[in-house]
Amino acid sequence: QYSPDNVAGADGDIDPTEITFPGCSCLTSSCVAQLCSCLRRGENYSSLCLRPGAEEEEYARPIFECNAMCQCGESCQNRVVQRGLQFRLQVFKTEKKGWGLRTLEPIAQGRFVCEYAGEVLGFPEARRRIEAQTPKDSNYIIVVREHLHSGQVLQTFVDPTYVGNVGRFLNHSCEPNLVMVPVRVDSMVPKLALFAATHISAGEELSYDYSGRFHNLPVTNREQKSSEEENRLRKPCYCGSHTCASFLPWDSSLFST
Repeated sequence: QYSPDNVAGADGDIDPTEITFPGCSCLTSSCVAQLCSCLRRGENYSSLCLRPGAEEEEYARPIFECNAMCQCGESCQNRVVQRGLQFRLQVFKTEKKGWGLRTLEPIAQGRFVCEYAGEVLGFPEARRRIEAQTPKDSNYIIVVREHLHSGQVLQTFVDPTYVGNVGRFLNHSCEPNLVMVPVRVDSMVPKLALFAATHISAGEELSYDYSGRFHNLPVTNREQKSSEEENRLRKPCYCGSHTCASFLPWDSSLFST
């Protein structure tokens, strides 16, 4: 079932459509960083692109867009991801990777491309679904972990297996042209937004790094020394990049020990 936005999962633990953030009181058509409560951490975008330099930072700064409760207008420059798809994308059959997603028009670096949308699950339901899969099943469940200054870790589980959008057709690459950024609009449940990490040409396949490493940061010793059991469960990577790790990223945290 196609849905452009996240929906509540079968467990019903989290409702991503609930509006819990108060809106800003800006009365201008476009909010100003120094005056807007949504932009108290600084500007998020510049001409619809991630602000210059954001993609090179070691740690991403949280992004809060203006929301349904804000006084500013729909033309506010702090409303990007919530506007949805702006480019013509095409699902196509790849040679080795099953279905893939490509763009039919050029995309400038920093532009929002699409969201990875699906059912937002709680941890128990996400684990149940992962453990019910067979080695032949495709796994669409993504786990996004955000590390807070306090040391706390926020986890978001999104599964587009049954309900989702075009983001489910994105393949992994060890040298991706997209980067995933959690963007919050109406509540603490983030939209998993994919932005262009570089200039992308028309006809080029779109990809991101399933592991969350950006620009192919070095593989850790733990990843290099995966156990024989983990390697048995891992699937080969066919991204074709010069730095290909041979296997798709593996996250064992959802499996019972």
